[in-house]
Amino acid sequence: MPSPADSPEVQIRQAFQLLQQGYPAPAESLCRQALAAQPDSIAALSILGLALNAQHRYREASQVFAELTRRNPGERAHWVNLGTALRADRRFDEALSAYARAAQLGEASPDFFYNVGLLHLDRGDFVSARDVLGRAHALAPDDAEIAFYAAQCSYECLRTDEAVERLSGWDRFHNLSSELAAKIALLLMNLREPELADALLSRAAADPSPQPSTLLNLVQIQERTNRLPEARAGLEKLKANTHVSSLREELTAADAQLAQREGRHEEASRLFSQALDSGTELHRRHHQLFPLAKSLDALKRYDEAYEVLVQAHASQRELLKLTAPEAAVRMAPTLLITEYSCDPADVLTWNDADAPLAEASPVFIVAFPRSGTTLLEQTLDAHPLLQSMDEQPHLQHAIDYLMKQGIEYPAGLGRASAALLEETRARYWAESRKKVDLSPGQRLVDKNPLNLLRLPVIRRLFPNARILVAIRHPCDVIMSCFMQHFRAMEFVIMCKDLQTLAGGYRRSFDFWYQQAQLLNANVYEIRYESFVTHFESQVRAVSTFLQLPWDERMLAPGKHASDKGFISTPSYAQVVQPVNSSSIGRWRPYARHFTDVIPLVRPLLERWGYEA
Repeated sequence: MPSPADSPEVQIRQAFQLLQQGYPAPAESLCRQALAAQPDSIAALSILGLALNAQHRYREASQVFAELTRRNPGERAHWVNLGTALRADRRFDEALSAYARAAQLGEASPDFFYNVGLLHLDRGDFVSARDVLGRAHALAPDDAEIAFYAAQCSYECLRTDEAVERLSGWDRFHNLSSELAAKIALLLMNLREPELADALLSRAAADPSPQPSTLLNLVQIQERTNRLPEARAGLEKLKANTHVSSLREELTAADAQLAQREGRHEEASRLFSQALDSGTELHRRHHQLFPLAKSLDALKRYDEAYEVLVQAHASQRELLKLTAPEAAVRMAPTLLITEYSCDPADVLTWNDADAPLAEASPVFIVAFPRSGTTLLEQTLDAHPLLQSMDEQPHLQHAIDYLMKQGIEYPAGLGRASAALLEETRARYWAESRKKVDLSPGQRLVDKNPLNLLRLPVIRRLFPNARILVAIRHPCDVIMSCFMQHFRAMEFVIMCKDLQTLAGGYRRSFDFWYQQAQLLNANVYEIRYESFVTHFESQVRAVSTFLQLPWDERMLAPGKHASDKGFISTPSYAQVVQPVNSSSIGRWRPYARHFTDVIPLVRPLLERWGYEA
């Protein structure tokens, strides 16, 4: 051990070594001894501040770093350290001022931008955080921690492609601990990239002495992939650990989620309420409010459930103000795509002679969300001659590509040459191959509900494709959407209340039927209510429409989904259950809130023969 008789210079050197080895308390003691002998020692004071910070004594650390900036105001490292200590002490405005001074002095390292980005996240300024963390990632693309937080911020700001790009090179990352690997794997799951997540999961699970946070992330992934017994066993082991007090809130939320999945809704509602009582920030509360409403609904506490849903949407709009402020000011969804229709004269010029046949085209599943498309998708995916690709933006990318080539969409699609159409199809298939690996003879099932609004590009690229349209009682769809935690910007806006949601629903189907009448596509409508109550006969009818040989495996979509593991849609918990009719009429207990909704959707109720 160091001796008190050592010179201040030796004590400072030894303090630095102890700090590097993870012993901040003895490092602090040595620094104080050195400062007693040399009160003006900048080195001793600097290490003392770092030692205090490492012991989470942020207020004392900030006082030390503030003294250093007074003694040497031109040293940018002192300002950086002051900012970091102030941030940890939650004195965010003062921290930002300190970081700004460091930047004025020329500080521009990846670690600096990383810390400034984390400060912006703490302040709730997601737009600035995304920009600054992006700069840090550009300077240090192989730093695992920087990449994770940069991607997390992109995800929060609804820039999913950017988030995936920032994590796609994870195998090159350095400082990739098992804890960080588990965090990145969970984020990739949320980004619908399970293939990228798999190797990271293996790395995290292989740690013989994982951190509690790593185990918690693994529990969350197990729940997300429908491995409930494993998730419960892991969670109970964590709850028995006396060293997880810092994870108390996260454990409560995970416990609530599993209780809900296990059908213990009284316990789930108690735990979700407990999590909310911990003081969660307004823009974060919807993460507990949406599932709380689901359990209250299951308990038939409908008035409470509705009030909780109103709060959940208010919370989500608060988050949108922070992550996409330009969108948050909109009072209604734009659904701009519905403002542009095909030109009947242009459609007459379409030449389908070189188009692929039905068996060489995708099968498209379209609908308004929450209409039973995931059940239909898993039913089809169980057939050995089909393989599904869930909710990818490839058709929108095709539209974007055609427009870049000077094609007016959709009114000028007839001017796309056979060569351009073939090139656009090739790009679609290239994107699809990144998501699914089709065996010879297999057909792709492209399930993306809101491709309902992209019939013109489907019909132009794949005129012989079979299109399945999922129909469900409009009020059930609207209520189910209102209860759902969507992340897509348009849906956050659309779901703010039932009337706005009903307006978006009506607008979507008005557009669909207008285009469908003009384009004469191969369309088959599937009624959710008939599909779940007369399952085998309905599946056989779909199979006939798709010109498929019959396969009994299509009658067990729940088992197929469970065997598959990861289901990327919000229905991942429901689709592993046996087919049932429990969701029919779910809007009825909330009928008093539909006074202004019924008139909006009445034309569709009458068209499909539903009763209000």
